[in-house]
Amino acid sequence: MNPREELAQIACELRTHAEWLIESGATGLPAVERPTAADPQPVAGRPSAPPIARVPAVAPSARATLTAPSVPPAASPSSRDPAVAKIRLIEMADEIRTCTKCVLHGARTQTVFARGNPAAELCFIGEGPGADEDRLGEPFVGKAGQLLDRMIGAMGYARDDVYVCNIVKCRPPDNRKPEPDEMASCKPYLREQLELVSPKVIVALGATAVEGLIGTGGGITRMRGQWKVYRTIPVMPTFHPAYLLRTPAAKREVWADLQTVLKQLGRPVPPAGRSV
Repeated sequence: MNPREELAQIACELRTHAEWLIESGATGLPAVERPTAADPQPVAGRPSAPPIARVPAVAPSARATLTAPSVPPAASPSSRDPAVAKIRLIEMADEIRTCTKCVLHGARTQTVFARGNPAAELCFIGEGPGADEDRLGEPFVGKAGQLLDRMIGAMGYARDDVYVCNIVKCRPPDNRKPEPDEMASCKPYLREQLELVSPKVIVALGATAVEGLIGTGGGITRMRGQWKVYRTIPVMPTFHPAYLLRTPAAKREVWADLQTVLKQLGRPVPPAGRSV
């Protein structure tokens, strides 16, 4: 990564973190108290250094109102109660059926919200629905979806043990990449989905999924296998199953990424013979 790309990525991640701080109610960071040791005495023959301004101590009550960046925001009542979260997810699926926030609604057969366990520890996020998904109303049901199911099984999960969704909820024409404004229109839905499911790890399938999730652009070949963060959730970028159908040799790299995810979750890694 060249310096300009690295700076752009850092700026994007800082912006995402700042958005999280604002949403979590943070108003600042605790002030650092300077040592109370006596000021050094000037040495003869040397000019005296200008006095150091002392930072006033922050009262304990004031500190209690500040949120440190490393502390995740308090869970909402719905995310703490799986039953309430499940009901809200059903409501959201109904709401988006009539969504007209972007041009994608004009050509859809139906919206595609999610599939799987609404209390899953692991979430897979793709780019957007394809023709099969648009017809059936469920994500990852075509050939790429069948391969994703094998990937999930190779990790030791049943198909419906995990949560699967997309960045956009309507099929882009001719399966093209969603436009930035289309992804932005769907982002509030995705944000609430993830708050309600509250997975421990997210696997982002392809560069568009990474871009739509955390705003980081660039080739997936460069990003895959390197941990990112969505708010407080670790994100593992890897190749999209559709790419693996065209490039079977890349399955080895995807399996390495999925093994890393299993280790992050504290789950045993299945034997190599069960790889994708």
